Amino acid sequence: MSRGRGDGDQTKRFVTWIVVLSILCGCVYLYSRNSGTSALEYGSKSLRKLGSSYLGGDDDGDETTNKSGEEVQGDVILKSIPVCDDRHSELIPCLDRNLIYQTRLKLDLSLMEHYERHCPVPERRFNCLIPPPPGYKVPIKWPKSRDEVWKVNIPHTHLASEKSDQNWMVVKGDKISFPGGGTHFHYGADKYIASIANMLNFSNNNLNNEGRLRTVLDVGCGVASFGGYLLSSDIIAMSLAPNDVHQNQIQFALERGIPAYLGVLGTKRLPYPSRSFELAHCSRCRIDWLQRDGILLLELDRLLRPGGYFAYSSPEAYAQDEEDLRIWKEMSALVERMCWKIAAKRNQTVIWVKPLTNDCYKEREPGTRPPLCKSDDDPDAVWGVPMKACITPYSNQQHKAKGTGLAPWPARLITPPPRLADFGYSAEMFDKDTKVWQHRVENYWNLLSPKDSV
Repeated sequence: MSRGRGDGDQTKRFVTWIVVLSILCGCVYLYSRNSGTSALEYGSKSLRKLGSSYLGGDDDGDETTNKSGEEVQGDVILKSIPVCDDRHSELIPCLDRNLIYQTRLKLDLSLMEHYERHCPVPERRFNCLIPPPPGYKVPIKWPKSRDEVWKVNIPHTHLASEKSDQNWMVVKGDKISFPGGGTHFHYGADKYIASIANMLNFSNNNLNNEGRLRTVLDVGCGVASFGGYLLSSDIIAMSLAPNDVHQNQIQFALERGIPAYLGVLGTKRLPYPSRSFELAHCSRCRIDWLQRDGILLLELDRLLRPGGYFAYSSPEAYAQDEEDLRIWKEMSALVERMCWKIAAKRNQTVIWVKPLTNDCYKEREPGTRPPLCKSDDDPDAVWGVPMKACITPYSNQQHKAKGTGLAPWPARLITPPPRLADFGYSAEMFDKDTKVWQHRVENYWNLLSPKDSV
């Protein structure tokens, strides 16, 4: 009898606990729902306010919102897209390291796969607008932005203290300034660029070489001061760096107005067709160029044009300790088998030059590694294509031309390149396409210009 009463008491206690837990879960759900809504509302309001003030309007427009959250302007109903929570203000889709950790992707960290693109499945995607950070200001205009940006727009000052002795960046009040320094050019990118031009005997120490050197790939670019200072020489550089322990360096580059993108020399080809750049640059980029039969150096080879340069500033080029000497010896042997030659070497920097023709490749001993790529390999197929540890030979047209045959910049912009023949395009087709795009750009510019100037 006492046992039956005990069973009844246990049942009552169990039911009571179920009720209490249900109430608690309901409270948590309501709280989280309200919090999420308020975050979205805050983000949406801040974006509207920013856009309105930027365009010179009032904070409150004449639009109204219906019950379903859609904005009504006149007779037009605009579908509103929700704004992500503020904690996602720096979310980078497909480059979200939190996603990698959460989904436990099996990536090879030694190959830098965790810095490559890994996009979420549809159900894990954020279908919302990324909000600006709190207090966001309209960016400083170019060319002033090369040297300073608003600190509130990129609230990362850790790099300033870490690289303070190298003049990367300095926090000054509400701004971050960029003296133009780098790990291997503390005294300024402008002096470093002039020294490279001097090593190559270019006239007036100008790296653009009278318009012959126009496109540059800067690998491991830091905050992209090298690329930023090249712009004044009429050279356009694409600056490349991963979102690594130095935080998002590319964010600083883009805020400064310097062409850059998040990426890494890992396992996939960089998203550029073959023979895209006249110079590749690495200043203390901390890349193991010898790994996997030199596959990363061979990727640069694919991207460089005939006679293109690779400027390499690193301890291996000048240090005398045992490890650096070993790396230098092996790297020198590798580039020699790739038919690169030293164009200049001074102090901390060595500059290699790529051959103009296929002659050197044909003269190599049979079985020499790295091998030439197979004839069915498309060097211009890049999106999601794995890198290959082989040398991309030139087409028959480029081999015979002994170079690119490109006109100096800016004449190059409207001069048909000889490479068109490789793709079956004529000079007439190029001229027609040029005129089409001239017309389109003029129209875009007219649309963006103030009405009274049109």
